[in-house]
Amino acid sequence: MTRLGPIMVDIEGWVLSAEEREFLRNPLIGGVILFARNYLDSDQLVMLTSEIRALRKPELLICVDHEGGRVQRFRAGFTAIPAMRTIGELWNEGQSDAMQMARAVGTIIGSELSGHGLDFSFTPVLDVDYGNSQVIGNRSFSPDPEIVGALGGELTCGLADAGVAAVGKHFPGHGFVSADSHVALPRDERSYQEIERKDLVPFRLAMKKGLSGVMPAHVIYSSADPHPAGFSTFWIKEVLRGRLGFDGVVFSDDLSMEGAVGVGGIVDRARAAFAAGCDMVLVCNAPDDARRLVGEIGALEPLPSKHVERMRARPARDGDSSASRRLDAALQLLARLDT
Repeated sequence: MTRLGPIMVDIEGWVLSAEEREFLRNPLIGGVILFARNYLDSDQLVMLTSEIRALRKPELLICVDHEGGRVQRFRAGFTAIPAMRTIGELWNEGQSDAMQMARAVGTIIGSELSGHGLDFSFTPVLDVDYGNSQVIGNRSFSPDPEIVGALGGELTCGLADAGVAAVGKHFPGHGFVSADSHVALPRDERSYQEIERKDLVPFRLAMKKGLSGVMPAHVIYSSADPHPAGFSTFWIKEVLRGRLGFDGVVFSDDLSMEGAVGVGGIVDRARAAFAAGCDMVLVCNAPDDARRLVGEIGALEPLPSKHVERMRARPARDGDSSASRRLDAALQLLARLDT
């Protein structure tokens, strides 16, 4: 097999079942996303990721939502990462200190994930906080787009120092709407010009720092396009690819979320996401849908693996000894935040 498929799925527990091992060998599957239910302790996680990697060649990508704060899937045995707002609040005390902290946090996240056999995390959050969205809230660095972009860019660099790619979310910005796209389909009625002036700023800045992936939001920006961003050729092909010049990997947000169901059944959602320009689609917490998608969309040509290979973890910058010193320094810096 020379290709990674364009579908990312999850698994049930701490080890793979026989059914899951067979399913993950399907050529349409290209990755596995892990959740808190998949984590018992450090040794178990290493055994699980090793088992997933041994299933096939090229190895499946393995990832997680591991941002810090409310969204940190692995806790016991991992460094507690603060909410990104905690880092953003350092900005007023000193921009340099905030930038160093964001990079340190990226280094810690990347080092600990890659050390346990994962390839990447869906981070940084590049949403601007307008005070409206409870689902974003302190996951955002700041209400200031420039600060979000600067710190998100530094976190991206920290991940890269550890050999880990970054995925910015939720394009073009989820922070203005109050509804949670996990349970509703939010609508943002601002003009494109307003969104471009504010919400696109963090993505532009983070892309300059080497952002490898982007995840669009399940939000309708009705003044610009009638479709949610993750199913919109306007947002993905025209704006993200065209106007912003992004040439990395576009991941759909979870197709089982309420913000996606208006497009149709799971196969309709996947086809709409691919047609809009997504490279890989996620189906989480819905195993029947995942199997239905793989079974019914079999004619879909899997993407060449080289298109998503940039998401695979690589050796840390400057070798193991430098990486160890960098991680130690990052941990010492983060410890100061708690004192």
